[in-house]
Amino acid sequence: LEMSARDGIVADTAHRILSDLCAPKVVNDAEKGIWPAELWRALEEGGLTLAWLDDRLGGAGAEVADGFDILKAAGAHAAPVPLAETLMAAWLLGQAGLEAPPGPMTLAPVGAGTALERVGGGVRGTARGVPFARNAEHIAVLADGEVALVATGDCTIRHGVNLAGEARDDVDFGGVAPVARAPAPSGLDADHLIGLGAAVRSAQIAGAMGRILDQTVGYAMERSQFGRPIGRFQAVQHRLAELAGESAACEAVTDAAGEAVAAGRFDEAATADIAAAKIRTGEAASAGAAIAHQIHGAMGFTYEHTLHHRTRRLWSWRDEFGNEGEWSLRLGRLVAARGGDGLWPFIAGG
Repeated sequence: LEMSARDGIVADTAHRILSDLCAPKVVNDAEKGIWPAELWRALEEGGLTLAWLDDRLGGAGAEVADGFDILKAAGAHAAPVPLAETLMAAWLLGQAGLEAPPGPMTLAPVGAGTALERVGGGVRGTARGVPFARNAEHIAVLADGEVALVATGDCTIRHGVNLAGEARDDVDFGGVAPVARAPAPSGLDADHLIGLGAAVRSAQIAGAMGRILDQTVGYAMERSQFGRPIGRFQAVQHRLAELAGESAACEAVTDAAGEAVAAGRFDEAATADIAAAKIRTGEAASAGAAIAHQIHGAMGFTYEHTLHHRTRRLWSWRDEFGNEGEWSLRLGRLVAARGGDGLWPFIAGG
């Protein structure tokens, strides 16, 4: 898959479906355990869930850039479904030439230090914090150089949630026999899978930040104090400018990470781009949410307001697939290994 100029049809489709079917009540209900079946069905019928899978394997065969547009839309609308996870799971299956089944999927491992093994034709080990495992019908697994498709019903799942109330479950595979399996391509390992996840979460953060900016500017121009909108006060304008800067930074680093994913390489240059994206969007998630809540005041902290749909996801996503501290260490080691003379060529991509 390659990045190239696009007509925006995929992004428009994603935003239209999410605008129509991802109302605040849907997001709140999902947090209570009510599956948004209509939303998922529309996303699946629109070909968005398998956008990154080649059409010869049953996917939509879209470009990587289109997938990142879908992810940004999902972040902007706080979509309470495993859209990002199904995209990644289908991508992983496609790397091994496997077809993807219909229905929601997720993937494993999703955190450093988790080693899943192939034992006697099955998959053994425990993956912690697997997104939407209880809602997924299948899990795409990378274990010992092999990609496997596992039925979730054959696994033991212990429920957990993140700060946004989204399912983050521990999955015990216990030697389960896969539905399908094939060798992973050379060079693809758990670290690279986590890198893909980091790029994906960065895109979701960028989408959420853009919507938070629009929401906060709109509120500042509607809320009046001392006879004029608070957005007319210079101090508030400065904070809005800071929020706009954080949002723009997210867009820039996410685009670079998307290009790294599109290149299809698992090298140090791609790792550096993804690391920079996860670090910068993680920082923006903290700073941007603080500004948005400050400007909204007490109103933004109420459950009835929708600001928390995105800010709580920002706080959750910044820690998933490695937080900015972990990725800073990884980036620092890449730089340090080259010494002082190698710093500028590394930054410049030489």
